[in-house]
Amino acid sequence: MNPRLTLAGSVAGAVIVALDGTVLTVAQPTLRHELGASFGQVQWTSTGYLIAVASLLVFAGRLGDRYGHHRVFGVGMLGFGVASAGIALAPGIEWVIGLRVAQGVFGALLQPATLGMLRVVFPADRLRTPIAVRTAAIGVAAAAGPVVGGALVAGPGWRVVFLVNVVPAVVFGVLALAVLPPRTASPARLDIPGALLLAVSLACLVHALVAQPGWVWTAAVATVTGAAFVRHVRRSASPLLPPDVIGSPAVGSALGMLVAASAALSGSLFVGTFLLQGGLGLDPFRSALVSLPLAALMVLAAPTCAVLLRRVGARRTTAAAMAVLALGVLALSRASAIPVLCLAFALVGAGFGTVMVAATHVVVREADVASAGVAGGLQQTAMNIGPVLGVAAATALMGAGGDPERPLGVLAGLALAGAVLGRRLPGRTGGTIDDHGRSKDRTRVPARR
Repeated sequence: MNPRLTLAGSVAGAVIVALDGTVLTVAQPTLRHELGASFGQVQWTSTGYLIAVASLLVFAGRLGDRYGHHRVFGVGMLGFGVASAGIALAPGIEWVIGLRVAQGVFGALLQPATLGMLRVVFPADRLRTPIAVRTAAIGVAAAAGPVVGGALVAGPGWRVVFLVNVVPAVVFGVLALAVLPPRTASPARLDIPGALLLAVSLACLVHALVAQPGWVWTAAVATVTGAAFVRHVRRSASPLLPPDVIGSPAVGSALGMLVAASAALSGSLFVGTFLLQGGLGLDPFRSALVSLPLAALMVLAAPTCAVLLRRVGARRTTAAAMAVLALGVLALSRASAIPVLCLAFALVGAGFGTVMVAATHVVVREADVASAGVAGGLQQTAMNIGPVLGVAAATALMGAGGDPERPLGVLAGLALAGAVLGRRLPGRTGGTIDDHGRSKDRTRVPARR
C-alpha cells in the first residue's frame, strides 16, 4: 500500500471523526428546536455515540489485525458516511439518535484502523512524523469545527452539518477497499467472550460517567464485568488483549497519560466555557477567539514533538509536556485578563498536543505489527474515556456556585499525576526511541519510497 495514500486516509478518518463531534455540539440547540426534542433526547445524540464507539474500539482493532486494517477502515468510512447522510434526512429525533449510534459503530471500526494502517505501512523508526501529521490535522479540525458548524447552522441549516463528511468518507472508503494490500495470513483470533465483557464494561462506564438516570446500577455492572474481563484475559489462551500489548509497562503508562491529559483538557474546556461566558461575560464568538491559541499551539506542537522524540526520547518529552499542560490549567483558573487567558490556552494546547503525539507514538510502536489494531483501539479508548471522565469531574466539582478555581486545580493535579507515569516510557537510545529488541518488525514492512 502506498505510504502517502495510507497517511492521507489515516488523516481523513481522524479529521472526519473530530469534525463531526465539534460541529454537532454547535448544531444541537437548533436540532432540538426544529425536531421538537427534549434536552434528554438531544443529550442522547452524543451519549449514544459515545457508548457505541467506546465499547467497540478494542474489538474493532482486533478485527483489523485479523482481516486487514485497510479493509476495516474502508467499511468504517463508508458506513460513517452513509449514517451521516441518514442523519441529514432524519424525520425525527429518534432517527437521529439511532443513526448516531450507528455512526458510533462505524466510527469504532475506522478509528483504530487509522493507527493500525500506519504501524503496518511505516517502519517502526519512522512513525513519529505520520503520527505528528495526524495529530496536527485533528487540531485543525477541532479549531475549524465550531466555525464551520456555526456558519452552516446559521446558513443552510443543521442538516447540512452532517453532509460535510459524506463525500470524503465515501471517497476514502472506496479507495481503501479498491487499493488493498496483499492479504497475509494473520494469527489473530477473535476473542468473542472477552469482547462482549469489555464492551459491556466500557458501555456501562461511559453511561455512569455522563450521569444518566440509573448510573449507580450501570457503575455496578461496569465493575462486575470489568473484573470478569480481567479474569478472562488471564485465563484465555488467545485473549482480546494480547500479552505483547498489556504486558508492556510503557504501553500502560502511555495509555494512562492519554487518559489524564485528555481528561484535563476536556474538563478545562468545559469549565473555561463557563468562565469566559459567565464570569467574564464574553459572547460565544469572542470566547472562541480567546481559546483559539489552544488549537493553534496544538497544531504547532505536533511537528515539534516529532523532533523532541528523536532527540530526547518519550520519557522527558511527555513529562515536560504534562507539566506545561498542568501549568496552563492552573493559569486558566487564576486568569482574568484576556492576554493571560490566551497564554493559558496556548500552554494547554502545547502540552496536550505534545503528549498526544508522544504517548500515541509509544502505544503504536511498542506493539507488534500483528497487534497494531488492538494498540490503536486502546489508544482511541483512552482518548474517549478521558474526556468523559474530565467533564464528569468538572461538573461535580463546580457545584451550584459554578466556581471554576477548584475543578481547574484538581484537573491540573491530574495532569501532574499523569506526568509521573512518564518515568516508565522509553528514553533516548542511539538517536531514536528504544525498540526494545523488536527491530525484526522492520523486515516485515516496506520502506517508504
